[in-house]
Amino acid sequence: MESKLTTSEESPMNIPAHIAIIMDGNGRWAQKRGLPRLAGHRAGTENLREIIKACVEFGIHYLTIYAFSTENWGRPADEVDGLMHILEEVIDQELDELNEQGVQLVHIGRLERLDPVLQEKVEKSIYLTKHNKKLTVCIAWNYGGRDEIVCAIKRIIDDGLKAEEVCDDVVSNYLFTKGIPDPDLIIRTSGEMRISNFLIWQSAYAEWYITPTLWPDFNRDELQKAIINYGQRERRYGLVIPCQDE
Repeated sequence: MESKLTTSEESPMNIPAHIAIIMDGNGRWAQKRGLPRLAGHRAGTENLREIIKACVEFGIHYLTIYAFSTENWGRPADEVDGLMHILEEVIDQELDELNEQGVQLVHIGRLERLDPVLQEKVEKSIYLTKHNKKLTVCIAWNYGGRDEIVCAIKRIIDDGLKAEEVCDDVVSNYLFTKGIPDPDLIIRTSGEMRISNFLIWQSAYAEWYITPTLWPDFNRDELQKAIINYGQRERRYGLVIPCQDE
């Protein structure tokens, strides 16, 4: 179900119920400033706080963020360790405020490769916020779209489903995102034009918005631009929309 956004420049308009973001450009943001890559990741994490608040303000129901992919394990060990430390810091420092704001935290992906202490903190944050309804933030951590589909296929086989029983709804219920509606709008920052193994199944009919803005600079106003752009589009889902005068 879509909500409405009203601005001083725009009349009320449809906004996406679910926004997913590929938060790209942290490294380039740091490089432009002569800083280490990890400083860019920290700046990107700080920026996320503003975007979450903006999503609550705009009445968005679901926000999915691509925080760490299955391929990111191939990055330098110090960068991976730093990202894990940032995740732990965010949980320790932001969890209570997010809970007070009515934000529900959900993890999509695998937790197995995380340190057991960090796994426990992630699971605690999910449990603590599970009844919150203001905004659901889905954190894609150690997530890959292909890995998700392979996991779903394995579970379908393990459960003994027959070929004729498998349909779109069945597959959706075996994905990490079970119970979460597909994204209406996917935003990719930094101008890159690729999907990067993100929500392959779920993005089938999502609208895409590519911006050259690097993620640490993607603020409330940039998010509003993306939402307004989305509201000007006609979603067809592969169909032909009849003319109104017919």
